Amino acid sequence: MSKLFGSFWLHRQLIARLTLREILNKYKGSVFGLLWSFFNPVFMLIVYTFFFGLVFKVRWGEGENTKEFALILFAGLIVYNFFAECMTKAPALILSNANYVKKVVFPLEVLAVVCVSSALFHFFISFFVWCVFGAIVLHRLEWTLLFVPLLIAPFALILLGLTWFVCSLGVYLRDVGQLIGVLVMAMSFMSPIFYPVSMLPEGVQHLIYINPLTFIIEEVRKAMFYGDIPNLSMLMLYGFISLAIAFLGLLWFQKTRKGFADVL
Repeated sequence: MSKLFGSFWLHRQLIARLTLREILNKYKGSVFGLLWSFFNPVFMLIVYTFFFGLVFKVRWGEGENTKEFALILFAGLIVYNFFAECMTKAPALILSNANYVKKVVFPLEVLAVVCVSSALFHFFISFFVWCVFGAIVLHRLEWTLLFVPLLIAPFALILLGLTWFVCSLGVYLRDVGQLIGVLVMAMSFMSPIFYPVSMLPEGVQHLIYINPLTFIIEEVRKAMFYGDIPNLSMLMLYGFISLAIAFLGLLWFQKTRKGFADVL
C-alpha cells in the first residue's frame, strides 16, 4: 500500500494534468464549455422535481413538500451518478488509451485514478448545486454537510478498485462494456435513490445493504438533508473494506497488465 500511494504522489502532476484534460475534453467544442458541468445537475434537479413532485406527486415522508423531495432524491442521485460515470468509462479505459500501453515508462494504473478524479469533480459540482438549491428551499444548510467528503473518500476507493478490475477485464473481454451498462442501470433500482429503505419489506431491508451504494447514499442523504452525524463505527468498517477492494483491484490490474500489449 505504501508503494501504491508513493506511486500516486510521484505522478501527482501527471494525474492532475490528465484529470484536467479529461474534464475539458468532455465539453470540448461546446458553446458553454465547462459551464455545462453546472448546467447538467441544475437541469436534472428541475426535471426530477417536475416529474416526481408535480406529475407523479411522490412523497418521501409525511412532512416533505415537492421541493424538499427533490433535494432528498438528488442527494442520492449524485452519489449514484458518481458510481455510474466511473463504471461506464471503465471497460474502455485501456482500449481508448492504447497508445499508452506500449510506452513502458507510462504508469497505466493512473488512468483509473484520472477516471475517478474527473467523476469526483462532477460529484462536487452537483453537491455545490444541491447546497445552493438547499439554501434557497430550506433557508438553511446543515453543518453536517462537512461530513460529505469524509463519506465519499472510502466510496471513491471502492470505485477505484472496481475501475482497475473492470478496465483490465475489458481488454480481454469486450462484452464487459455491454454487461456493465446493464448492471449500472439495474443498480439505480437496487439502490435507495427513489425510495427509502424503510419502504421495503422488513425481511429484505437488510439485504439491500449488501449493495455498496446503499450505506453511502443513506449516510450522505442524512448528512445533507436531515443534519445527522454519520455512523462513524460503520464508516470505519466501510473504510477498511474500501482499502481491501482498492488493493485487490490494483493487484488484479498489475497481474493482468502484462498481456495488454499482446491483446491490443
